[in-house]
Amino acid sequence: MTWSFAPEPVGTPDATALRRDYYGDVAGRYFRRVLAEDEYDDEMLNEGLDLLAPPTGQFLVGHYGGKPAACGGVLLLDGERAELTRVFVRHAFRGLGGAGLLMEGLEDAARALGARRTVLNTRLDLIEARRLYVRHGYAEIPAYCTGPYMEVWYGKEL
Repeated sequence: MTWSFAPEPVGTPDATALRRDYYGDVAGRYFRRVLAEDEYDDEMLNEGLDLLAPPTGQFLVGHYGGKPAACGGVLLLDGERAELTRVFVRHAFRGLGGAGLLMEGLEDAARALGARRTVLNTRLDLIEARRLYVRHGYAEIPAYCTGPYMEVWYGKEL
């Protein structure tokens, strides 16, 4: 089986299901429990999505063996920087090489938008994500934004 990644509107069924799984994973880890159905809300699932399409961004969906397995977004912050967001590989598909391909695809999308640098923020407890970023050349940088779930910031020259 092989991976394939392509831009996809954030509202398609596959993109929506992947974003929901992403939030279930990161919020579940934060609260140390599985989220109940009524805990997902429109703000959580849809905040900033209108910007994840050209000319301000891009959203990628990855399929493995034809099944939706990964996603990530790129948001152009200014003429130089693009932020990676909602970077996620479903647990059943981890360890199959998709995370690296997703990172490459997101960086290519950032370049296509005109960015020369990518940045991102995450939480300290998301260890797998932090390892992925460092493995792909990201280094810790000073905070470029603030928010309740932002604890560490990374950047990379493209």
